[in-house]
Amino acid sequence: MRLTNEMIEQMSRKATKALLDSGQIIWEDTPEKLESIINHVITQDLMVEDQLNDEVKTLLESRTKDYERDMMDFSRVFQMVKKKLVRERGLIL
Repeated sequence: MRLTNEMIEQMSRKATKALLDSGQIIWEDTPEKLESIINHVITQDLMVEDQLNDEVKTLLESRTKDYERDMMDFSRVFQMVKKKLVRERGLIL
């Protein structure tokens, strides 16, 4: 994840304030509850790419010997596999 927890919390606070102040949503619970939900959604969304990276690394580590033998660039292969999985799964990163 490229954002720190503090940055995500700040974004959540600003989004909550903007939504409530503008009247774009009707929220009957506490603002802190909405902030917590927004924080969770942002964190989960950012973790999708981290999980995908871990999965690609695991896939490639099992084939490292083949890539070394074929003298392929690991980072290039990593990006190719990652793009393929993103396309297949319909992910938005």
